[in-house]
Amino acid sequence: MKTLKDFNFENKKAIIRVDFNVPLNDKFEVTDATRIEAAKSTIIKVLEDGGSCVLMSHLGRPKGKQNEFSLQHIVAKVKEIIGVNVKFVEDCIGAKAEDAVANLENGEVLLLENLRFYEEEKKGDVAFAEKLSKLGDIYINDAFGTAHRAHASTTIIAQFFEENKCFGNLLAREIESIDKVLNNSEKPVLAILGGAKVSSKITVIENILDKVDHLIIGGGMSFTFIKAQGGTVGDSICEDDKMDLALEILKQAKEKGVEVHIPVDVIAGDDFSNTANTQILDINALPEGWQGLDAGPKSIENFDVVVNKCKTILWNGPLGVFEMETFSGGTIALGHSIDKATKNGAFSLVGGGDSVAAVKQFGFAEKVSYVSTGGGAMLEMLEGKALPGIEAILK
Repeated sequence: MKTLKDFNFENKKAIIRVDFNVPLNDKFEVTDATRIEAAKSTIIKVLEDGGSCVLMSHLGRPKGKQNEFSLQHIVAKVKEIIGVNVKFVEDCIGAKAEDAVANLENGEVLLLENLRFYEEEKKGDVAFAEKLSKLGDIYINDAFGTAHRAHASTTIIAQFFEENKCFGNLLAREIESIDKVLNNSEKPVLAILGGAKVSSKITVIENILDKVDHLIIGGGMSFTFIKAQGGTVGDSICEDDKMDLALEILKQAKEKGVEVHIPVDVIAGDDFSNTANTQILDINALPEGWQGLDAGPKSIENFDVVVNKCKTILWNGPLGVFEMETFSGGTIALGHSIDKATKNGAFSLVGGGDSVAAVKQFGFAEKVSYVSTGGGAMLEMLEGKALPGIEAILK
């Protein structure tokens, strides 16, 4: 695959699809700049070669041109992180944008206005993509978070660059990290899947069963497996219509020699709140009026043993309702286990919105091998799907 290493950007204008869809507060200040920081090395490489950068991104879900979704709001933060002056133009196509690009000198950065001010962006409109393509000599896709969308700026634009297109550092790292887990992993391989619902992870589980040695199923989805096997789950979240599927997954895992690990005990609450009364209960015997909201101490112990005998670890989804302090212990303990395994030489990849939020919140982001920036995109890669934004560069 073509990466930045394959190009010298001297006297070239690189048009870069970044993912600057960052959260803003009511004063339009960036509250989490992770995605901007993630794009920095790609931008710096172009500038150090002696080229210039034209950055394009979406922000939020605007309906037409809405000031609250203008990328003007993030210019100061991008400038602060990249460390060079960042120019801004109030459009992403047409004369205004073309003039701004024409006046861009080597070593400079220009941020275009929100791509989604045009509905053609999400529609993957070819004419719109062609207008964007006029703004650069080389196309770089560095937006993993949108690589699973066939939008104009993430996929369609690539056809106008033939040989002059490549992956940015961030997107290349994402592809390599997921490929390392799925195809080039050191054994034993462990996948930890948590979160609320089995239904959102079915295809992931089916795709990775051939690739893993151990599978930890935690969080709310574990109750569907417990109930399917005859356990009593009280008021816990459970997808009754997925119980047959849960049994089928367990059967397939056994046939493929995959060890499945499900919690044996839980921290149960009599209410879905931080102030609920709690008790430690056997996961198979939750009485009515109680719901399992976190992994219990014996489960945490069991999982620690599994994590620390594995050499490749994929973590997608928390073990409990970590947003509430009362029920965050299981997810924090898992973070410590993965930290320990990583220090001992394991490769650990964390991805998916909630697990990424958890590792950031509890200080594990620097303690794992790689934290993925794309929730939906990562899930689709784990499901074995081809991502249009990636395929467009490989063509």
